[in-house]
Amino acid sequence: MTEKQGWSADRIPDLRERVYVVTGAGGGLGRATARALARRGGHVVLAVRDEEKGRRTAAEITAGQPDARLEVRRLDLADLDSVRAFADRLCADHARLDVLVNNAGVMAPPRTLSAQGHELQFACNHLGHFALTGLLLGRLTAGHEPRVVTVTSVNHRNRNAYLRFDDLDGARGYAPMGFYNQSKFANAVFGWELHRRLTAAGSPVRSVLAHPGYTATGLQTNGTVGLWRLVFGWIGNPLLAQRPEQGALPQLYAATEPGVAGGEFIGPGGPGELRGAPVRVRLAGAAADPETGRRLWELSERLTGVRYAVPAAD
Repeated sequence: MTEKQGWSADRIPDLRERVYVVTGAGGGLGRATARALARRGGHVVLAVRDEEKGRRTAAEITAGQPDARLEVRRLDLADLDSVRAFADRLCADHARLDVLVNNAGVMAPPRTLSAQGHELQFACNHLGHFALTGLLLGRLTAGHEPRVVTVTSVNHRNRNAYLRFDDLDGARGYAPMGFYNQSKFANAVFGWELHRRLTAAGSPVRSVLAHPGYTATGLQTNGTVGLWRLVFGWIGNPLLAQRPEQGALPQLYAATEPGVAGGEFIGPGGPGELRGAPVRVRLAGAAADPETGRRLWELSERLTGVRYAVPAAD
């Protein structure tokens, strides 16, 4: 556990000359993250599926921070063609990137397939971020103290959070929250396996994991179906959830705090890790299983067509 129990966004250091990419930056945790990074001088790329929403977010940030350095770029993580197009354009315009925050996600929709035929939550929450990280890794390697922050969930520890390798698309049985938990487990496995591979290669890039606890965002109401929308969106959010500015603190800590090491997992320090200031928390043992990591990695490379060339430090 970190000793900085009272850490807040006011503790973020000067971020001038640093470039951050935040997925899902149009609202919720992504917007709160982008705002806090821009406030400390970071150059922030707002990666958003809805460009108009992204432009509104950028306008809100610049209204309070006129000198904010922002870019709004379209990225649909559920569509691997969009991921490649985004990465190609970003790499053409930036010789280096410093931090990638893999924040975007969808939660408990009806069973839906992506453009490439993958279950939507696995496609957006995991495969899109896996591909994006691999495609940007060269630019991150050139960055200053570079990091990849992958946002998972406390749900990655649930009993039904596991990889259904024999039914990843839910054709034989789909449960909205079960497949959400699968995708968050995949995030945790990916973040740890990325850390293992980067370390083995001697790469300067650090892979760090974070989770926001229980935070009121559009995740619980936009697309979530049936009982889950009622429980999480209309009952849980007003009564139990923290605001996005608080929920974003673990990923902001992971992205900016100088002492964070690769492989660390940052989450809220309150009861049940549902809320509170960021602390170091426990990764589920199953998420660090080497065989699970290898199997998911090889599957993800095959499904995305993105093979990682992990560069070593100069």
